[in-house]
Order: sequence, then structure tokens, then C-alpha cells
Amino acid sequence: MKKTTGMDRNVTRNWRPATRALRGGTWRSEHGETSEAMFLSSGFTYDDAQTVADRFAGEAEGMTYSRLQNPTVAMLEERIALLEGAEACRAQASGMAAMTAALLCQLSAGDHVVGARAAFGSCRWLLDHLCPRFGIEVSVIDSTDNAAWEAAIRPNTKVFFFETPANPTLDVVDLEFVCGLARAHGITTVVDNAFATNALQRPLEFGADVVAYSATKLMDGQGRVLAGAVCGSADFINNVLLPFQRNTGPNLSPFNAWVVLKGLETLSLRAHKQSENAVALGQFVEPRVPHILHPGLASHPRHEMALRQMDATGPIFSFDLGSRDRAFALLDALELIDISNNIGDARSLMCHPASTTHASMTPEARAEMGVTEGLLRINVGLEDIDDLTEDLDRALKAAGF
Repeated sequence: MKKTTGMDRNVTRNWRPATRALRGGTWRSEHGETSEAMFLSSGFTYDDAQTVADRFAGEAEGMTYSRLQNPTVAMLEERIALLEGAEACRAQASGMAAMTAALLCQLSAGDHVVGARAAFGSCRWLLDHLCPRFGIEVSVIDSTDNAAWEAAIRPNTKVFFFETPANPTLDVVDLEFVCGLARAHGITTVVDNAFATNALQRPLEFGADVVAYSATKLMDGQGRVLAGAVCGSADFINNVLLPFQRNTGPNLSPFNAWVVLKGLETLSLRAHKQSENAVALGQFVEPRVPHILHPGLASHPRHEMALRQMDATGPIFSFDLGSRDRAFALLDALELIDISNNIGDARSLMCHPASTTHASMTPEARAEMGVTEGLLRINVGLEDIDDLTEDLDRALKAAGF
């Protein structure tokens, strides 16, 4: 199996993003297929004993075992790295596998991590429960407060971990400041970029060290498979992350990798159109509700920063109706928009985070991060904006707005 003609990395890095999304990392077999081949194989055979010995010793290129590498997965990893502007990438079995691996591969007992309080429920579980179990110290701060990051630094601080925009409160982190602060103190920044993807925001350009993804979301974009990815320098991916991944096994299946490869081909088109729809729908909702959290609207406290850091502000926003009863009444009145806890889908989806994505957190922890009983989160899809507006108008009226 060989790479496409002209697929030298120096050549591909000169391609523009739309070309990379379609052709980056493409390998072709002797059959000359146009679409990426799917290699559903757990193992590989070798022409002779020395070949396999050399591969396992790292002295020869080639496949050894699909927990270590697989041609279809390798194509996805190379394509994501190209789109990210990263030296390397390793795919993961899910978004949470990516977050867990990105943290635990570099943290040990006695280390300290500073994390954002506004985060996906499972990411907060890593900080609140898993890390302390293994002797890793954790400080959780308001990620929008630049001074809080500096104040939280200790002599043993190893990692800054945060999402921007954050789930589900859409907090926006000052990437340039926080990443610069981390670099100045020898701290590694791990950024969860799932709400934006590299189509809308590239944290490495602002000094981030590691970018982690739930590729289940916008990268797939159609609610089909679970997948994750971690991007960074070749040294971090190969010498820090890979030993952890090789021996713990959070590997992505070739089939799921192939599906995400297909999703990447239209990622930029979908992300920008969904962002456009989200701004239009947010403008419709804003006058009707008590509170809206939308980085694409001027009312967001970090609207200007979001516009500086992002090419577009993404498909997701939240709004608060004041009570669980009203939130549920709106959800129950929806006819077009689906009730679902997924995001990034081409279909519009809405959920009540306090009873779904953040249900495992204590009421006190939810209150601390702003996940109220009346909060709803919407992923705006590719439907006609007039149909979405009509559906939400009807549901708002049913909820008393």
C-alpha cells in the first residue's frame, strides 16, 4: 500500500484546508481506489521473520497489530494532524478516551492539574474523582478569569485543562493568555476543541500544546460513530501519549475511522453553515428568554474574543428558562428539533444538561458551573432556518414565552 502521488508531507502541508480535508493522508493500494480503503484486520502477516522483528524494533516501517497501527486509522490521524496544523495525531475510541489519555499519559501521583469549572460532565468527573483517586492534585477555577489561572499555579502544576467554548455554558477562554502563561511556567495546555473543531478554531496557533477531540461530534457530524483524537508535537504523541495508548488500548476501530474520514470531507462546509444558522436562531430566541449564552451574539461577555479566536462561533448555544418545568415543557413541544444529548450533528438537537450530560454531578457542582435547572442546550443543524424558527417559536409559546 502506498501514499497517493505527491503525498509527501512537505507537499500536503502546502495545501489549503479544503484540499487537506479531502485528500490529506490518503493512501492507495495497488487497486488505485478513489475512496479510502477500510482495513478490517486485527493483525498482519510478514514475508519473513526478520521483517517482523525489524518492525517491532522500530527499525522498519509497516503494520504490526491494529492496537498499535492500522492503515485506515493512520489515514485519519494524518488528515486530522494536517487540518490541525499539528506534527502528529493519535485517534482514540471516543472523545472521553481522548481526554483521559491526554491527561493520564503525562500525570503522576503528586502532580497538580488546573482545570476549568465549566466543562462536559465526564471531563469534570476526571478532575473531581479520577485524578484525586491516583494522588493527582486538582484545582478547578473560573476559566474566564485570567487572574485565576495565574493564582492557581503551584510548583508541581503540570497541566492546564479546559474547553473553549465550554459545554454547556459556552464560556470562552482567552487562548493566547492562558497558553502563554502555561508556556512561561513549563505547564502543558490540553484544550478540548470539540465545540469548534479545527474548521473553526485552531488552539495550536495560540500556543496550545495538546488539542483533544470527541470526533463523535462535528468531525463525524451525522451521529454515526464514536471516535476521538489527540493532536500535538511528534515528541508528545510518540513518546508520551503512545506508550500509554499502546498498553491501555483505547483504540479506534478501522470502520469508525473510515466514517470520520468521510465526515472530514464536509466538516468545514457543515461547521460554517451550522454556525450561520445558530447565530440566526440565537437572534430569534434572545428577546424571548430570560438569559442566553451564545458567543456569536453581542450579549455574550466574550463575544469579541470569540470572534478573534474563531472563524465562526459554532452550532451550539444555551438559554435559560428559569425552571426545569418550563425547560421540559419546551422540549416536549418540539416537533422538528430532536431531544438528544449529542452535539455536532447535521440535525438540530436539544437537551436539558442538568438531567442528562451533567446529571452525574452534584447539584452544588452544577450550580457552581452555571448548569441551572432551566438551562437548555441546542445544537443547530442544517435544516431550513425558517423551519427551525417556527418549531422553536411554537415550543417557546408552549413553555410560556
